[in-house]
Order: sequence, then structure tokens, then C-alpha cells
Amino acid sequence: MTRRLIVALTGASGAVYGVRLLQVLRTVPDVEIHLMVTPAGWMNVDQELGIGRPQVEALAHVVHAVKDVGASVASGSFATDGMIVAPCSMRSLAAIAHGLSDNLVARAADVVLKERRRLVLMVRETPLNLAHLRNMVAVTEMGGVVFPPVPAFYNRPASVDALIDHTVGRVLDLVGVSQALSPEWQGLKARPAGEV
Repeated sequence: MTRRLIVALTGASGAVYGVRLLQVLRTVPDVEIHLMVTPAGWMNVDQELGIGRPQVEALAHVVHAVKDVGASVASGSFATDGMIVAPCSMRSLAAIAHGLSDNLVARAADVVLKERRRLVLMVRETPLNLAHLRNMVAVTEMGGVVFPPVPAFYNRPASVDALIDHTVGRVLDLVGVSQALSPEWQGLKARPAGEV
């Protein structure tokens, strides 16, 4: 049975997370990817990765214009398994937190929340002001998952790519997609007696 996942890239630094997510999802045979990218999202793809729009759009099965609030993903009757915003700008976070639905990213997220489906926001900003924090609380109270792409070091990553893959793997876990990028934690290795 095919699962539908919505992926949105917005205007925060970290376009690599969204593109890598698309690359990995494209290898999963039973996932249909619905993509939307904001204008600032495209700007960041170009600035940070130097790749063109056709290359990114080719990773999705369906591409929606961000202004098309009449798209399939704008309705709860169009069944999906959830949505990932990677990266999620503070502007997009605010629109989602306040139910503005003024573009397809915010509208699709609103639908995912109202239908009690999984919404994961890879929010990217630092430091955080009070408005950012309150918007994160609001989304969390509505059932969304706020997932800042904070790198983990317990697995001793050997490269930036390894850091990115670990984060993408964790996000895929949250939407129920099996992955091998981030193996589950097995606990600390046993140490000989007397060793700290």
C-alpha cells in the first residue's frame, strides 16, 4: 500500500536537510512524495547547495506550487501519512502556529494537524526569541513535533554528511519510515571494572 508524505522546504538555512530527506525517501518504494518549496526555500537551495530547481523537483512524485491553496494536499479528504517541513523558517512556524493557511505549506500543515496526522517541523534559527518559543509551544500543543536539526555526537560522526544523515534518519523514524541512516541506540559500551 502506498503511503503519501508531504515535504516542504522553506526559507531557513538547512536546505541540505530537505534535499537529503527527498533523496532518501525516493529510494523507499511505497512512499509517494508531495513536494512544495517557498520562494525563500528555492533561494536557499541555490545559495547553500548550488543545485537547480529541476534537480530537486525530480526527487518528488508530485510537485505543488506554494501559492496553490486548492491543491490536493490542502484537503483533509486527501489522505496522507504526514508532513515534514525541512527546514522550517520562523515565518512558516508562525503561520502554522496561528493557523494562517496563507500559502500551501501552512495550509497543508493545518490539514495535517486537524486530521491528527504527524507533522514534523525542522525549525532552524538561533538564538530563539520569545515569539519563536511560544510558536513552538503552540505547535506542540496542537500535536506537532518540533525537531530542531541539532547534531548528535554520541555516535562519533566522521563527516558533515554523517551528521545530516543521522538527523534525517531520526526524522524518518518519526513518520514511520524504516531507515538505516541512524541505527537505534544500543546503550553505552561496557567498560572493564575500575575504568571510568
